[in-house]
Amino acid sequence: MSLYESKTEISPEAVDAIDEVLLELGVDGWSLLQDVIVKRAWLVGIFAAEAEAQARWAELKPLLQAALPELVVGEPEGRALADQDWRDSYKAHFKASQFGRLHWVPVWEREKFQPGAGEVVIWLDPGLAFGTGNHETTRLCCERLVVLAAQAGDRVGGLRVVDAGCGSGILALSAAKLGFKQVEGFDNDPEAVRVSEENAALNELTGAVTFFTGDLVSGLAGRQADVLLANIQADVLMRFVGELTAAVAPGGALVLSGILAIELERVRGVFAAAVPAWKVESRVMGEWSDVALSRPV
Repeated sequence: MSLYESKTEISPEAVDAIDEVLLELGVDGWSLLQDVIVKRAWLVGIFAAEAEAQARWAELKPLLQAALPELVVGEPEGRALADQDWRDSYKAHFKASQFGRLHWVPVWEREKFQPGAGEVVIWLDPGLAFGTGNHETTRLCCERLVVLAAQAGDRVGGLRVVDAGCGSGILALSAAKLGFKQVEGFDNDPEAVRVSEENAALNELTGAVTFFTGDLVSGLAGRQADVLLANIQADVLMRFVGELTAAVAPGGALVLSGILAIELERVRGVFAAAVPAWKVESRVMGEWSDVALSRPV
C-alpha cells in the first residue's frame, strides 16, 4: 500500500493565519511545517491516493482564499509515498534544538543521539502532532523556562509550573525534564490534551505532568504557580490579564508569548499597568516576542 503527499510552499508569515483557518473549519488531513531557521514553510497533506489528494486540495484552496483574500498560494506538488516511509517526508523540516541542558530531538534520532552528562531530551514525533518546536514563540518560552530552572537550583523540585494553553504539551513536558515535579498543563481543546498525554507517554513522562481541559478562567481557578507559561496570542493575554497575574505565586514568574513584535509594547503596557510593582522584561525573535514578569516575594 502507498500514500500520496500533496505539498505546497507558503509564506512563513501566513502560517498562523492558515492554522487558525484549518482549526475553525475543522479541516483534517493537512499539516503545517515550518523551519524558522531557513525561514520557509509548507502546507502538507497525506492521503490514500492521488485522486483524493487532488479532490481535497480543490476543496481547501477556495476556503483558504475566501478566509484569507491576501494569501498567495501556488499549486501543490505531489508524490507517492511508501506507507511505512511516509514520515520520512517530514524529516527535512524537523531539526534538533538545544536550550542549555535541554534538547528537543526528532524521535527517529533516538538510537543515535547521545546527550551529554546532565543533559535531558524531549523526543519530538510529527505523527503525534508535536511539531518541530522551531516556532519563535515556543522557543522564547522554553529559553525562559531553562533559565528559571537553572536559577532555582536545588529548589526546582518544589516549584509548581502551569502551562496555560499547552497545545501539544512540549513546554510542560520540558519543565518535567528540567526537574520541576509539580507540573500541570491545560488547553480548551480536548484534542490538544489527548495529544499532550500521548507525547508524555512518548517521553516516559506519563503521570509526571497532569493535563486537563480548561480555559483561562477554569484552568487557573484556585491555582498559583511559581512559573506560569502562557503561549497563546496577544488579544487573549490582554483580555485575561487579571486571571493570569492572580495565578502567579509571590516570588513567581509569568512568561507570555504568542505576541507579534508589533504588539509587544501594547501587551507589555497592559501588564505593567495591571501589576506596577512587578519586574517586566521582553525579547524579540524574528517577528515574535515575549514578555516575562516577576512577582515580588
